[in-house]
Amino acid sequence: MAGGDGGHGGNGRSSSANAELVPVGNLLLDADNPRLSSGQNGAVQQDELARILWNEMAVDEVALSIAANGYFPEEPLIVIPSGPNQKDEKKQKYIVVEGNRRLAAIRILREPALRAKLKATDIPTINEESRSKLDKVPVFVYPDRESVWAYCGFRHINGTKPWDSFSKAKYVTSVHQSFRVPLAVIAERIGDRHATVKRLYRGYRILQYAEEHKLFAMEDRVRNRFYFSHLYTAVDQPEFQVFLGITAEGSLKPDPVPKPKRVELKELLTWLYGRKSADLEPVVRSQNPDLGRLREVVSKPSSLAALRAGYSLDRAFEISVGDKRRFRTALTSAKEELQQAKATVTTGYTGDEDLFETMEEIMAYASTVKDEMAAKRRKRPV
Repeated sequence: MAGGDGGHGGNGRSSSANAELVPVGNLLLDADNPRLSSGQNGAVQQDELARILWNEMAVDEVALSIAANGYFPEEPLIVIPSGPNQKDEKKQKYIVVEGNRRLAAIRILREPALRAKLKATDIPTINEESRSKLDKVPVFVYPDRESVWAYCGFRHINGTKPWDSFSKAKYVTSVHQSFRVPLAVIAERIGDRHATVKRLYRGYRILQYAEEHKLFAMEDRVRNRFYFSHLYTAVDQPEFQVFLGITAEGSLKPDPVPKPKRVELKELLTWLYGRKSADLEPVVRSQNPDLGRLREVVSKPSSLAALRAGYSLDRAFEISVGDKRRFRTALTSAKEELQQAKATVTTGYTGDEDLFETMEEIMAYASTVKDEMAAKRRKRPV
């Protein structure tokens, strides 16, 4: 397969001695960087990309290191040509596909105007000698993205510098859709489990589908951070798959959710992320326990109807559990808590009157519950 030798060793580039020195002015930040969660495209200006990286990717840490130590030649950038090769090497532009934070840091250190534009006041100003040492940086030049995807994927999905789950999913989807690489091959080449790659792809593809059909917009979510793990975890579980009318394998196809189930997909995404435009808060506040509770709720008509009617997730979950299970859970929990109280009464109780009154109330409740249970046992057929 083309592009399979995407690592340093694959192209015989085992050390920085094989790198080329390229002027910083010839290097472009990558608008298709999977970490740019803002969903920018290739039309975004370079300074805007620098701003996104500065705000979202802790570029200041890299800039501080470079200002203090210079650029480490042992870490060349990974680049591909931007457009056709130029006969004049001085005019050849390259897109940095690996090392965008480093390039952004170098530009901020070298360009006072960019530093002012980004309000990057917390990093030191370098002198002319240090600036001149950053005129050129070492790079490894690859012919195109396809030839380098495996290296970048291994490095950031299962390697030493992992991305967040959304960036991983975006990258897997891009490789699968752009280069038609099977998911099993992606998993093999980046050293990850096939099941994990499928989960990431399924979640991202369903998100794409929802955005394509205007069922969800990331910028309309309530919270600043996008908790992608809520989605890809949910759509991997049988109860949510039934709710959306999907199957594990069918959801990996181009149209992952059946048309009649688009309403349910919109509901799920609203429950996970809220809708700012409609003043709707997400019902999932944290993956544990809320996502598990939502899974129970959508699996039963009565609790699902309660959630749709505006009841809280906690109340809908109680309905999904049913009285029999709720009684057993409450009784077992009460026993566990009382055991804890008994184990600490010698050292934890100092004669407080209110606690003694609470214990008397517990005994009264316990006696009433026991009497009602005994009455039901007497009515039980022998």
